[in-house]
Amino acid sequence: MYAIVKCGGKQYKVEKDMLVKVEKIDAEVGAKVELEVLLVADDKGGVKAGADAAAAKVEAVVNAQGKFPKVLVFHYKPKKQIRKRQGHRQPYTELKITAIKG
Repeated sequence: MYAIVKCGGKQYKVEKDMLVKVEKIDAEVGAKVELEVLLVADDKGGVKAGADAAAAKVEAVVNAQGKFPKVLVFHYKPKKQIRKRQGHRQPYTELKITAIKG
């Protein structure tokens, strides 16, 4: 059984006992979180989407809070002595999917 959930403006395909890194959620480590469900598919081939999937629930536990590796952004204009280097680390929340009910 799997589900498509929406979190932080992105969509993720999740299954039970799966670890997923999503955009930062303000929650303590060990807290339970419920995710918005867009689609649910079971092992028998049944698929529920839209209003039917809204009744389903995906429960997760916050496993960790962290940051992705640094991404370097370098702007350069030739013959103009313009060089700008900037780094960025995106924060994330690691979730462990505990249950898909639907």
